Amino acid sequence: MRKTLYIIGLSFFVFSCTSQKNVKQNASRTNKQVVQPKTAVAKPVNDKPKPQVTHEGGVDFFTTNIADAAKNDNTVSYGSIVSAKPAGYKVVKTYFPAIAQNFRQRYLILHYTALPDDKSITVLTQQGVSAHYLVNNTGDNEIYQLVDENKRAYHAGVSSWRSDKNLNDTSIGIEIVNAGFRTDSTKSRVFAAFSDDQVKKVAALAKDIITRYQIPATNVLAHSDIAPTRKQDPGPLFPWKKLYDEYQIGMWYDEATKQNFLTQAQVDFTTRYSEPAFIFMIQTALQKFGYGLELSGAWDDATKKTVEAFQYHFRPQKYDGIMDAETWAILQALNQKYPIK
Repeated sequence: MRKTLYIIGLSFFVFSCTSQKNVKQNASRTNKQVVQPKTAVAKPVNDKPKPQVTHEGGVDFFTTNIADAAKNDNTVSYGSIVSAKPAGYKVVKTYFPAIAQNFRQRYLILHYTALPDDKSITVLTQQGVSAHYLVNNTGDNEIYQLVDENKRAYHAGVSSWRSDKNLNDTSIGIEIVNAGFRTDSTKSRVFAAFSDDQVKKVAALAKDIITRYQIPATNVLAHSDIAPTRKQDPGPLFPWKKLYDEYQIGMWYDEATKQNFLTQAQVDFTTRYSEPAFIFMIQTALQKFGYGLELSGAWDDATKKTVEAFQYHFRPQKYDGIMDAETWAILQALNQKYPIK
């Protein structure tokens, strides 16, 4: 009996040890990490071959647009591509560029310096104001670049046009060496003319910028347009119509359309000039065109300065800031030709 019990106990012990060994082996297999193979990122299928990023002199460039120009999208880089360099990681351009992008440069703003050439250079390069380009008045073929087009220059200041504000963020600024204006004995402003050489330089420079960045005519403006209560430049002697007629730069009204509005405008100014409702309508038209003007229903100082800025640009024969029938007809013709989209 005792022998039988001894055999049974020994069998149970052997079975128990064997079971524990199997459990340990299974546990060891379970805890062992299983390395899954990396899944390759599937490249998007594109029927058209995409131009490659070019590498020159240690920097990358992408000089071909593959986006939809009709949507004002553009993937072209007009300088080297700026990329992050995160420590311990590599930024690659395998999928560069995304097509949903456009240019920061949406406006072209023209100024005069009100200083001679040497002082213009000093102020625009050594003080708290700047522009992307400076057009001198020395008769040569040089145009000075002062700021990278991809960076903000400090030329517009407090500014607005239509729904946009702070136009330093979205503009390229061109300064033109010019004496500005002096005040005569009647306290009227007498402006200095621009040389033919300067106008040709400005036209060539503006055309290049407008073409590259697809800047619409409504966004080629004077400093006085975007800051009418503060600024007068480039003044009534800047040849906006010449730039429009000969270089297709900027806005101008159609004479026939102006004439269509002129007859009714003359009646309005004979009978309604002082009516708050009529003044409010004109202020609304100025605001609709793009000027940052509060609607007061009165011929206040802000309205006078805004009308003056409008006349500098579109009616340079008369820039006293007093709205008259012809100025009103021109404004209506422009609003019809360049509606807000």
